[in-house]
Formats: sequence, structure tokens, C-alpha cells
Amino acid sequence: MHALTQGVAQPVVALAQLLEPVAAPAATAAAIVLFTVLVRLALHPLSRAAFRGATPRAGCLPVLVQLPVFFFMYRAFTSVDSGLLGERLFAAPLGARWADALGEGGPFGGPGLVFLGLFAAIAAVAAWSAVRGRRAARSGNGPELPDTVPAEQREMLRKMSGVLPLLSFGTLITAAVVPLAAGLYLVATTAWTVAERVWLQHRKDRAGRIALGGARSSL
Repeated sequence: MHALTQGVAQPVVALAQLLEPVAAPAATAAAIVLFTVLVRLALHPLSRAAFRGATPRAGCLPVLVQLPVFFFMYRAFTSVDSGLLGERLFAAPLGARWADALGEGGPFGGPGLVFLGLFAAIAAVAAWSAVRGRRAARSGNGPELPDTVPAEQREMLRKMSGVLPLLSFGTLITAAVVPLAAGLYLVATTAWTVAERVWLQHRKDRAGRIALGGARSSL
């Protein structure tokens, strides 16, 4: 367990050292965001396959693969051995929770304001995800499904696609009970997920327009 925790802590420390000249007050926090981006880049092939409906369970894989990363990010900022407990984002320690911030000045104290900023960012991303999901559900756009999927299941999945983005608001609850560092990971990975879906949908729509234009020109 210790070795796996260090497997997350060491890359974060290395990235923080690289970012120190440009993000000195918040180098470790910036390193967490950059680390999240690198993890999501590595998982992008899985996300692309999930969007294309390569397998029925493909949509769950990116989330499942991230769970160990999130867990060890949590451990890295709650373990004395990691050497990260002293790192801060402005007035808030990265290992602190919302309850700790409330005990040090209340919601509008220094640490409390950092957490409120985190919550506002998560809420903004969740709202963006919900709006995009509702639009996709109404327009019928979204991940492709294999032809073997029955029509009833397709309709059910279409309706669920409009509801599932609302679950992003549940991230607010998680961010309130985990260390600030884990909350930063959550907001970064959630924002990546929404932006990635927008980009994949854009590519799908663009390919459809090109194919339609080619079909028309051949007539």
C-alpha cells in the first residue's frame, strides 16, 4: 500500500518542482491538476472507445480505472510518509477537509474561501455537464451503440443520458468530505470528461457532415 501511495506522491512532487518557478504559491495544487490531465490523456483511448460503443461495458472502464488513482491520491495527502501533508493551496492545507476549514475561520475564513472556490468550480462543471447531457438527449446525439442493442434498451439509454450528467452534482458532496487535494483531482477529471465528450461529439458531427457532403456531391 505504501509503495502504491508513493507511486502517486512521487510524480506529484516531481511535477510540483517543475512548476515551482511559475506557480510557487500553489505549485503542488497545479501539479495535481497536471497529473490528472496526464492520467486522463493515458485513458483517452478507453474514453474514445466508450463513446463509440465498442463494447457494452466500455463506458464504465474510464471511471473504474480512475478509482485506484483517486484512492491513492487520497492516501498521499493523508499519510505522513508521503511528505505532502505540509503543502497548501493559498490558505488551505491540501490535506485539509471542509470540516477543518469551518473550524479555522468558518466558511469565509482563508481556508473556507479556498473550499468555496473549489465548490463553485465543481458546480460550474456539473451545470455544464447537465446542460450538454440534456441537449444530447433531446437531439439523439451521444455515444454510438452497436446494432445488436434492442430498440427498447436504446431508448432507455437515451433517457439516462439526460439524467446521468446530474450526478456530477454529487461530486460536491464527495469534495466536502475528502482532502482538498482529492477535491482538486475530482474537479479536474470531471472538467476533462465534459470537455472530452464535447470534442468527441464535435468530431462525430463533423465526420457526419463530411460524409453527407460527399454523398451529395456524388449524386
